[in-house]
Amino acid sequence: MKKIHKIGVFGAGHLGKIHIKLILELQENFNLIGFFDPNDENANYIEDFYKLKRFETYEELINQVDCIDIVTPTISHFEIASLAITQNKHVFIEKPITQTVEEAENLINLVNQFHVLVQVGHVERFNPAFQEAIQFLKEPMFIETHRLAQFNPRGTDVPVVLDLMIHDIDIILSIVKSNVKTISASGVAVISESDDITNARIEFENGCVANLTSSRISLKNMRKSRFFQKDAYISIDFLLKELEVVRMENIDEVIDPYDIVLDTGDGKTKKKVLFDKPDITATNAIKEELISFSKVILTNSKPVVDIHDGYQALKVASLILNEVKKSKMIL
Repeated sequence: MKKIHKIGVFGAGHLGKIHIKLILELQENFNLIGFFDPNDENANYIEDFYKLKRFETYEELINQVDCIDIVTPTISHFEIASLAITQNKHVFIEKPITQTVEEAENLINLVNQFHVLVQVGHVERFNPAFQEAIQFLKEPMFIETHRLAQFNPRGTDVPVVLDLMIHDIDIILSIVKSNVKTISASGVAVISESDDITNARIEFENGCVANLTSSRISLKNMRKSRFFQKDAYISIDFLLKELEVVRMENIDEVIDPYDIVLDTGDGKTKKKVLFDKPDITATNAIKEELISFSKVILTNSKPVVDIHDGYQALKVASLILNEVKKSKMIL
């Protein structure tokens, strides 16, 4: 018989409400025991709408469950996660994993000591367009990402690097199997106290270069990534959940008059250009990552996005923030 995990949700804000709703739909995976949120307005809504028990302290909720889902502001991630880990509870924790790299390192040490499973909520890994694209991504050498959002006061307490760009950082690190060599970056605070627009250039030891742009004061929303590699170009639209693949292959036979042919200019080689736009089955990425968390616990297997992935994304994001700070000091 399949085990149903007793889970508690920590945080009932905008994203927390979404998690609570989805977990309640996943009755074959989870038994939602209750939630914790110190904000009375958030808590009253959840109590009234879902008839869900509110716990007065997070310690009390941790004691009642097998695993926890942390959707609180980042400042409290470490405190809640570390307590749960030391009580042998499995943890799902929203990105960024913690407020500082040092906190993330301490969490890793605790996980190694208590042998629990931690999954980090880098949700774009479960985007169906990215899932479909993985099979085509083979050692990209240039990557360009644009993650633009219309202004929303929610989330402006942190720089746009930690709010938006960290999604693309995680995706890139999952694809490029090489260490970071150098980073340069600049950012501007336009409306918020922290940077609203940031551009970063990451160079890897294998020669790959990634150019990332994130803005939360755009006139339109955009979440696109473009990957360039030998004989292929892959474009992922994370927002529309669309994928475009352009591939080239050598022509070793008679050319079909209907083929699109590229002359490489060496007088010998011609390449056929192939366009592919796979059909993508729409899924709810947050729901998929929660289902994945359930399976990870059930099978005692490695999460798709584990604690080390969350740590590496935060580490690179922190390096970008340092470079942004340096660029302003030069000015």
